[in-house]
Amino acid sequence: MLPTVALVGRPNVGKSTLFNKLTKSRDALVADVPGLTRDRRYGRCELNEHRVTLIDTGGLFGDEVLAKALTQQTQLAVNEADVVVLLLDGREGVTGADEDVVSYLRREGVNFIPVINKVDGVNEHEALVEISRFGFGEPLLISASHSRGLRALEEALLTALQRCNAFDEAQEASEPEGISVALVGRPNVGKSTLINRFLGEERQVVADMPGTTKDAIDIPFSREGQQYVLIDTAGVRRKGKVDEITEKFSVVKALQAMERAQVVLLVVDATEGVVEQDLHVLQYAVDAGAAIVVAVNKWDGLAEVQRDRVKKTIDRRLAFIPWAPIQKISALHGTGVGHLFGLIQAVYEAGKFEVSTSLLTRLVRNLVASHPAPAVRGRQIKVKVATRAGNHPPRVIIHGNQLEALPASYRRYLENGFREALDLVGNPIQLLMREAENPFAGRPNQLTPRQKARRERIIRHRKQK
Repeated sequence: MLPTVALVGRPNVGKSTLFNKLTKSRDALVADVPGLTRDRRYGRCELNEHRVTLIDTGGLFGDEVLAKALTQQTQLAVNEADVVVLLLDGREGVTGADEDVVSYLRREGVNFIPVINKVDGVNEHEALVEISRFGFGEPLLISASHSRGLRALEEALLTALQRCNAFDEAQEASEPEGISVALVGRPNVGKSTLINRFLGEERQVVADMPGTTKDAIDIPFSREGQQYVLIDTAGVRRKGKVDEITEKFSVVKALQAMERAQVVLLVVDATEGVVEQDLHVLQYAVDAGAAIVVAVNKWDGLAEVQRDRVKKTIDRRLAFIPWAPIQKISALHGTGVGHLFGLIQAVYEAGKFEVSTSLLTRLVRNLVASHPAPAVRGRQIKVKVATRAGNHPPRVIIHGNQLEALPASYRRYLENGFREALDLVGNPIQLLMREAENPFAGRPNQLTPRQKARRERIIRHRKQK
């Protein structure tokens, strides 16, 4: 394990901004709104060529509704860290929440570095005088948003980690590689609960209220020798329902997660069935080229009559993607959750799309022979060769003549034929059409002397007539 540094403090002191600066990324969602970070976020930063794991946490002793869950998440990060960075706000000064945080860290005997953030545009002497009540000595003064004082902070972290021999005990860890699975869906359908069920621990903040998760959180873990990277995302609501600016960024993060995921796990609330917004999310996942698995959550809470009605609704509304596997689960009680890993593995393996050109060509020719393509302006569409263009999603290049004129219905026929023949369960297929090039295009036809003489004789003959 790499040495670990946790960023803690009350809400809105700039922990996520500092996290992005130190990791040189834009992973953490940042806005001038308290309580935006809810779950632990992990990242990598470089301290003088030493790699360190950095943990961004939610505001300690913050939001009243989620105070217990947020504090628990922060305490887990503190217990895991070798060094803790205590962030204080130089503009607002010391509050009761700051005193609670300091008391907790001292009571637990935590090795922490006090840092005063947002010192740009304020009297540094006044900020130090107000913080002096804690007896810190000389806290570091930084401005995370303007990258001021970050070099001194990095040196202080390096010294603190060396003092506790964190580098001597650390083992270099490689970046986690595995199947990236994005859990998406509307708010309050149980995505974070399902993540916790996967991991067997309270990794994500869960509450019976929509919008608990604000950011997209990457969580690597291993199961039966297979590596996974779970991406917990914020709930995606209809565009007209999104009013807060932070929620708009959360939706963007969720959409970006689908773009980079190999498998999208759509979580649907069984008590509400498949609604219009679920279909929009599914269509975006198809356009992003991700493999798809649908998990119908809260299934155990339905009566038999309700289950029959929900089954009919699901079959009717998901008719446009009959190739996506569906699993009924209960994230809270664990029913059916274990089967999801088998489905995720199956759609991932299918998405590798390891096939030869000869097999694809034979398949497309058989499909065309069984159901010929319609003629265009009296000319028959010709399909010559099919080649593999890529995987995740499976991509096929079809070479021939007048392929751009193929109707959408015939493209779907070819896609379904490839999917059925190659057992590409849960994967959309992208067909790319390439027109056969004319080898004589752009080359002028040069006449031989004999041809020129014959042409002149014909012209003279016509003039004489």
